[in-house]
Amino acid sequence: MSQPEMQPGGPAREERGEVPRGDLTGRPFPLGDWGEPAERLDELYRWVETAALRTVDWYLADRVWKRRTGRILRLGTALGTVAGATLPLLDLTGLVDGAAGWGYLSLLLGAAALACDRYFGVTSGWMRNMATAQAVQRRLQTLQFDWASESVREILGPAEGTASEAAERCLGVLRRFSEDVQELVRSETADWMRAFHGGLDALVLQSTPLPLAGGHARGAEPGFAGRSTLPPGTRPNMPRQRPPEPPR
Repeated sequence: MSQPEMQPGGPAREERGEVPRGDLTGRPFPLGDWGEPAERLDELYRWVETAALRTVDWYLADRVWKRRTGRILRLGTALGTVAGATLPLLDLTGLVDGAAGWGYLSLLLGAAALACDRYFGVTSGWMRNMATAQAVQRRLQTLQFDWASESVREILGPAEGTASEAAERCLGVLRRFSEDVQELVRSETADWMRAFHGGLDALVLQSTPLPLAGGHARGAEPGFAGRSTLPPGTRPNMPRQRPPEPPR
C-alpha cells in the first residue's frame, strides 16, 4: 500500500485535477478489482480525502456571502442606533430642526437590519460554516496521520496479523472518518433547522393577538370575553347545582 500525498491543495492534487469544487452531493463510490489491494486502498483514500475537501470548500464558499451580508446588517444596526440617539438630541438643542423624525426612522431601519440578521441567521450561519469547516479539516489531519502510520507499518513489515487484517484495518480507518464527517454535517444542519424554526416561532408569537386589560383578545367582542366558542348545535354543559335544603 503506497502512501499517498498528504498535503491538501498542493501541486500533486492540482496535477490530479482534484481541487475540490462543487456542493455536498459527493461522488459515486469507486468500484474496481481488488486483485491489487494496495492500489484499491490508495484509490479509496483519495476518494475519501477529496470528498472531505469538497465539504470544506463548500462551507468556506457559503461562508463568504454570509459574512459580508452579516457585516453590512450589523453596520446598519450600529449606524441606525447611533443616528437614532443623536438626531433627537440635535433637534432638542435646536442645531437641526426636524431631526427627531429622521432619528426615529434611523432607529426603525437599525431594528429592521438587526431583525433580518437574526431571522435569516446570517451572522450565526457563517459562524457555523466556519466552525464546521475547521472541524472537518482537523478530522482530515487526523486521518492523514493515521493513514501515514498504517503505510509505515506496512513498509516496515506487519508485526502482527495478516495482510487481510491490515487491509480491513485501513478500511475501518476510512469508514470511521467518513462517518465522522457525515456527523459533523448532520449536526450543522440540525443547528440550522433549530435556528430557522426558532425564528418562525418568534414570528408566530409576535403575530398572535395579545389579551387586553378587559380579559379579551384584540378584535374580540367585549361581551364574550373569556368565553370559548362552541360548535354549532352543541349545548353548553351547565354546572351542577346543589339541591335546595328541605325546610326545618
